[in-house]
Amino acid sequence: MARDTSRFTPLTAALTSVSAATLVLALSASPANASDALADSTLASVQKSQVLKVCTTGDYAPFSHREDNGEFEGIDIDMAASLAKHLGASVETVATSWPTLMEDFTSGKCDIAMSGISVKLDRQAQAYFSLPYQTGGKTPIVRCDDVKKYQTVDQINRPDVRITVNPGGTNERFANEFLSEATRVAHGDNRTIFNNIIENRADVMVTDAIETQLQASRHPELCSVHPESPFTFSQKGYLLPLGDNIWKAYVDQWLTQMQGTGEQAAIFDKWIKG
Repeated sequence: MARDTSRFTPLTAALTSVSAATLVLALSASPANASDALADSTLASVQKSQVLKVCTTGDYAPFSHREDNGEFEGIDIDMAASLAKHLGASVETVATSWPTLMEDFTSGKCDIAMSGISVKLDRQAQAYFSLPYQTGGKTPIVRCDDVKKYQTVDQINRPDVRITVNPGGTNERFANEFLSEATRVAHGDNRTIFNNIIENRADVMVTDAIETQLQASRHPELCSVHPESPFTFSQKGYLLPLGDNIWKAYVDQWLTQMQGTGEQAAIFDKWIKG
């Protein structure tokens, strides 16, 4: 069983202190500057409109999944509801996709992006990330009879191995970098991609360990391969507008309280353990 990394840690406390200091600096230059900074922030905009616009992909359980009726559900949908409640606002979900995520976010379509988004430096160059709220990495999911066959990257990175890949996100990046010799089976809908393995159109998918554990629990034919020891290290965070220090400090402080009170852990348990 993978260790629970969604709870409060000393590193989180240290980072939160930095965020709090950022807010103090943003507001301490002068009363006039403080007032202008607050008025220009996303925090003020959301409080005024009483609407929190959230970009989410809807194709990445357990973080964000879109039901056939169009409704979104998952960890980040519940987290968005909590954040909106603290702001006295309602949630407006803005559908996006992995290929268009950064363009949609930086064009101002939403106030925050919440969809199990991996922290990456190229994304960080275009937007702020909140404090990380989950730590994991990439690991394979396969048919249970094949677990021993696909333990390592070398065992997967072969022309006779069929890997299924969803475009536009970090799964495709991992495949491009480490699995270029494997036979690629592209699939545009991340909600149904695991059927490629179940129905023997593909042999392996490499994705985040938390997703492999969830899908293995839903599909008895599938097994997560060493989720406690993933191939890579990664963290999830929420995208925030670049340069908006007041909004980032607020979201970071909210996250710290969610972790410290156990509310975040309860949301994770709801969607992972059922």
